Amino acid sequence: MAKKKEVTVEERLRALYDLQLIDSRIDEIRNVRGELPLEVRDLEDEVAGLNIRLEKLVSNLEIIDNDIASKKNLIEESKALMKKYAEQQQNVRNNREFNSLTKEIEFQELEIELAEKHIREFKVQIEQKKEVIGETKERLKERESHLKHKKGELNAILAETEKEEKALIAKSEEYKQQIEARLVSAYTRIRTNVKNGLAVVPIERGAAGGSFFTIPPQIQVEIASRKKVITDEHSGRILVDSALADEQKVKMEKMFAKL
Repeated sequence: MAKKKEVTVEERLRALYDLQLIDSRIDEIRNVRGELPLEVRDLEDEVAGLNIRLEKLVSNLEIIDNDIASKKNLIEESKALMKKYAEQQQNVRNNREFNSLTKEIEFQELEIELAEKHIREFKVQIEQKKEVIGETKERLKERESHLKHKKGELNAILAETEKEEKALIAKSEEYKQQIEARLVSAYTRIRTNVKNGLAVVPIERGAAGGSFFTIPPQIQVEIASRKKVITDEHSGRILVDSALADEQKVKMEKMFAKL
């Protein structure tokens, strides 16, 4: 049985830096999209909310129209009763019956007055709601237009980058399989804890990339020897020498060009 080839520290460092370059490329693509997906989602929610509001307002108008129709029916019923009571007054036998019918007529008159008052109030509500409906429709039209524009922007970016992003994500997973789990775990932890997602950085002008803290010459020599994985004491990032970084950048740029 063939003995499995042992991976050197240098090979691990190169694989880790390759993984970093792939993940940084994915970050760049996602940064280009920026807040657009969130903007589109927020606009979709707002448009949906305005549509629901519009439906409720139109439904309320229908209810008010039905209430007006109901009050008008009540008025017609009251008028019919008043006519009936007035006719009955012509055939009463005594004042008590006449007065009783008079009270019924007066009651129906009050019912008519109250119904007419309600109708006036309902009509005011209709005008107010129609005004709100007009404003809501205007707002909806403006938001739908904005949403269409933002979706167009997002779709254009996705059309340009989606294929590359999927290929890079697959590559990222592929490279992780080539690196021992312990290092992948450390890489992921560091990457999560730093703002720019850089877990593996080269030495630049005597300091870790993106850092102002100078690395002692002896440590720089150790990093350049590629005999062990060394982390920056200040940021916790994994360090590689600039020559290794430049070599891997050239290699990965060629790979990116093919995606």
